[in-house]
This record gives sequence, C-alpha cells and structure tokens, in this order.
Amino acid sequence: MFKKQVNNIELDYEDHGTGNVLLFLHGLGSTKKDWDAQVPFFSKTHRVITVDLRGHGNSTKPQDAYSVELMTEDVKQLLDELNIKKATVIGFSMGGAVAFEMAAKHPKYLDHLVIVNSGPDFNDMGKTGEDLLKNRTEFLETKGLEALSKEISYNMFPEDHQVDLRHEFEVRCKNNDYNAYYKSFTTLMEWGLGDQIHNIKTRTLVVGSDMDYTPVSFKEDYVNKLQNATLVVIKNSRHGVVIDQPDAFNLELQKFLNHE
Repeated sequence: MFKKQVNNIELDYEDHGTGNVLLFLHGLGSTKKDWDAQVPFFSKTHRVITVDLRGHGNSTKPQDAYSVELMTEDVKQLLDELNIKKATVIGFSMGGAVAFEMAAKHPKYLDHLVIVNSGPDFNDMGKTGEDLLKNRTEFLETKGLEALSKEISYNMFPEDHQVDLRHEFEVRCKNNDYNAYYKSFTTLMEWGLGDQIHNIKTRTLVVGSDMDYTPVSFKEDYVNKLQNATLVVIKNSRHGVVIDQPDAFNLELQKFLNHE
C-alpha cells in the first residue's frame, strides 16, 4: 500500500503491473478490496491502480468535505502525482459516479470509461432513488451501521454458496466511519450529470447485472445518451458483479480492452 497527499487529504492506493493504466474505483462503504479478483488478472497485462476514495478504507476521513466532485478531484490529482497522463477509469456503483464525473470534467485523462452497475444521475432516479435515500438514511439513524452492513451484504450475496463473500463484505462495510459513510451517501444522492452526459465522447463500456437493484432498462436509457457506449449484461449476478461473477466480468472487460 502507498499513500499520496492530494487535495488536502491522504489517499491510500495500490499499484501493480506495467503497461496501459487501469484505474479501479470502488463502491460506497467499501474499499479497494472490491477489486481483489481483478488485480491479479489485469496486472499481467496492464498497470493496475486501486484506490480507497476519501472517507473509505485507509484514506483520510474528513469531517465534512464529501462529494462526488471532491472525490473526482482527488483522483485527478492522484494521476497527476503519479505522472499518469491517460488511464481507463473503471467505476463500480459510487465509483461509477466518480468515473462519470471524471469523463465529463477531465476527458483528456481518459483512454476509456467503464461503468459498472451505476448511473449518471443519482439525484434523478425517480422513486428508486427517493426510496433508497429515505430508507437507507432512516435505517442508519435508527439501527446503525452494523445492522445496515448486514442488510446490504445479504441483499448483495443472498445465495447459500455466497456466505463467505457476504461475511467479508459485511465486515468491510461495518468497519466504516459512521460520519464518513453517512456524508458520502447523502452527497452521492445529490449528484448528477444531467445534460452533460451528451458531451461524453470517451469510448465506454457499461456493465450491468440482470439482478441489480436498477433494471437493465435504466442502463439502456443512459447508454443511448452517450456518444460511444456499449452495454453488456452479466447473467446470474446482483449489484456486486465484480465480486459475485468475477470471471464473467473480467472476460467482458478484457474483450473491451483488446478492441481498443
């Protein structure tokens, strides 16, 4: 693990392999360990960087400074610090919001964009978004982070054969700082690209799961707004596709990279 001072905080990251850069961004309440099944696979052919976003893992947990925009600036400054001019940015869930923001604000840094079970407008997801914000905020305030971690992990990995994945994710989630998690979540739900999505020209792969909490049609809708995007749907998978179907995910990402 390495640390870099960026944007008034310290980011914890890992750096493996050589070649074209793949930058992996994890989901809300998790860490760079989301990508444990991707790092050994892709670091054989690429330089792979995984990072704990602000408020998460071993990175700084500020009292109030949270937003997708701040996390995006952190990532941009990390690339500058590492003297990386171009990277394929791969974002899962909240990491997808950061990846989208990066593509909208700093397109010159991107080789390609990969969005995994995420969307361009967390602030405009209709009833799904309203319910998520209300229910999760209420759950956090009344039952606490430990109970929420159990609930989220079960929903992501409900099958009997997924007990180990469920437990591992639950531990990762409940180790969060309450304030950092709460503010990361509420600021994420305020974020959206709006019309800026139409300006994204970066070649894009969108990966969805057939059993994600947002339907495939939701992904199809925003893929049609992007200038150069394709959608791949991975079967028998829920929200955490990079964890519950790593081989299928790695294959789709490898195919996309091989056709650059």
